[in-house]
Amino acid sequence: MSRSSLSRRQALMMGAAGMVTLAAPQIVRAQEIRPLVQASDDVKRNASSFTIQRWQDHFDSLGKTSIVCDTTSRALHYWNADGSDYRLYPTSVPMSEELTRRGYTEIVRKKVGPDWTPTPSMMERDPTLKYTPPGPDNPLGTHAMYLSWPAYLIHGTHDTRKIGRRSSSGCIGLYNEKIEELFAITPIGAQVRVI
Repeated sequence: MSRSSLSRRQALMMGAAGMVTLAAPQIVRAQEIRPLVQASDDVKRNASSFTIQRWQDHFDSLGKTSIVCDTTSRALHYWNADGSDYRLYPTSVPMSEELTRRGYTEIVRKKVGPDWTPTPSMMERDPTLKYTPPGPDNPLGTHAMYLSWPAYLIHGTHDTRKIGRRSSSGCIGLYNEKIEELFAITPIGAQVRVI
């Protein structure tokens, strides 16, 4: 080998070593964050945009179960009654501030295979909307949890493109497999805060 190619190789190795050194702090930070999120594979892709929430910042106690729907980071945070189970789900959120309701509410009803009827305000925005029975065309997906606020729900969606976006008329949407999981562990009476 010639002396000049060895120098180039050495320069490349030194440059690569320098890049590893520069990147190392980022890797350490990412490893420190990962255990805090404890999210599903769907969430890990987008975890950098989520803001970690603490239940104590929203509720006096965990009650039966506690849910925080964060419309800014587009995530739903779940804690069970004793705080031992924390889950984080990516969501769709209301498409505008006018459609966003914030505050405290609770789960008052749950339904597998919900049907859907558009509200009068939805009909004003889009007169082509009509009643939709349970099934693949239903915008509520496979499961729905109704809040104490009329016409506001946490539900699934068949249109997975909506998750992570401002795309709903006021509801919080999850992937169908994630709403099925949340539905199974959330009792009626669970406290909910939408922020």
